Amino acid sequence: MEELSSITVSQREQFLVQNDVFGIYNDFHASEIATQKYLVEIQRDKQVDYLMKGLKQLGPLFSSLDANRPWLCYWMLHSIALLGEPLDDDLEHNIIDFLGRCQCSDGGYGGGPGQLPHLATSYAAVNTLVTVGGDKALSSINREKMSCFLRRMKDRSGGFRMHDMGEMDVRACYTAISIASILNIMDDELTRGLGDYIVSCQTYEGGIAGEPGSEAHGGYTYCGLATMILINEVNRLDLDTLMDWAVHRQGVEMGFQGRTNKLVDGCYTFWQAAPCVLLQRLYSNHDLEVHGSSHISLGTDADHKEHDHDEDDPEDSDDDDDSDEDSDEGCGHGVQHTSTYINRRTQPVFDSLGLQRYVLLCSKKSDGGFRDKPRKAPDFYHTCYCLSGLSVAQHAWSKDEDTPPLTRDILGSYSNLLEPVHLLHNVVMDRYNEANEFFYSA
Repeated sequence: MEELSSITVSQREQFLVQNDVFGIYNDFHASEIATQKYLVEIQRDKQVDYLMKGLKQLGPLFSSLDANRPWLCYWMLHSIALLGEPLDDDLEHNIIDFLGRCQCSDGGYGGGPGQLPHLATSYAAVNTLVTVGGDKALSSINREKMSCFLRRMKDRSGGFRMHDMGEMDVRACYTAISIASILNIMDDELTRGLGDYIVSCQTYEGGIAGEPGSEAHGGYTYCGLATMILINEVNRLDLDTLMDWAVHRQGVEMGFQGRTNKLVDGCYTFWQAAPCVLLQRLYSNHDLEVHGSSHISLGTDADHKEHDHDEDDPEDSDDDDDSDEDSDEGCGHGVQHTSTYINRRTQPVFDSLGLQRYVLLCSKKSDGGFRDKPRKAPDFYHTCYCLSGLSVAQHAWSKDEDTPPLTRDILGSYSNLLEPVHLLHNVVMDRYNEANEFFYSA
């Protein structure tokens, strides 16, 4: 009893979370096979119902999020897109109309009609419109005024401020550069000194803090790493310590924590898993280039052609020790298990199946929505980033976004497979590709 009374509040909370999570896992393993299969199903219909209800009508309790309405649109729409569900024409029209009223006359988007422009809600609005897709949604974004707004938010130190006279942090840097990249309005003025600011935020642990001198944090680490890739300065970071910090944030529960010695949280399924995959692809492809379109390329076009030719060479067919293991038949998605395909697979640096288990058993709610951890209520934010991270985990075995995962990469049936996300912008790949073609051919 004396030992129990001497533990800290943080230790007590950690023990409670572990008991909840391991209790869920023990019950799962003690269940019949049919029950296990049901428990690890995403249950798309219930998830879509939960999201659609929120998209069409929110209760009075959401009034506290009045300045975050573009975020609510993004969280719900991106989740629906990950699930592969279409929107009806009326809903698309209403979303475009609403965000048009959030767009400010001097550029950028506010949290609602008539509110001041803010980088965070501008990012959410742009990603929402990219997710809606189509000429009407994409052409509704005033790129010229957005460029002016981003320049106004640029600070002489190299970083960005979230709004006029607002705070400056790595989140502001990422949202500004993500917007500029996806809209094809990036220029030297926006990137000048930015790398210096991000580098100054990397801590002794290896992760990236929100601002110089603060603690390394999963969300800021994603923002900082993605920003440095987008501006082609990623090699200025200490990537070894960053990787070490990121992979060690996956806890015994198999979910990720946001900071050292903190509790697991479902939203870090994306914020921590995405940097792990980005870093792994950087390490495995030393000639990785990020083109103006912000598309991660595994080398130049010439490198692709030469590499493809080498992979098809019969003399190289047994170079990979996993050849026999990866040639299993009956995986159910029509992928030909040739050496070409095998060489486009890689061992994830984190436990991807363990992460999927945490999301599907501990974060998913049976009646729809995802949550932080057991005993918590579901919400649209955690639903968005649990599903985004689940997609990252499912595709983590692939060296690029064009390689579909195998059946064994996915916990549960193959029907659990989500749409792949663009790791630097967190929009589904087909919507990103459409936006990329639209803005870069204009």
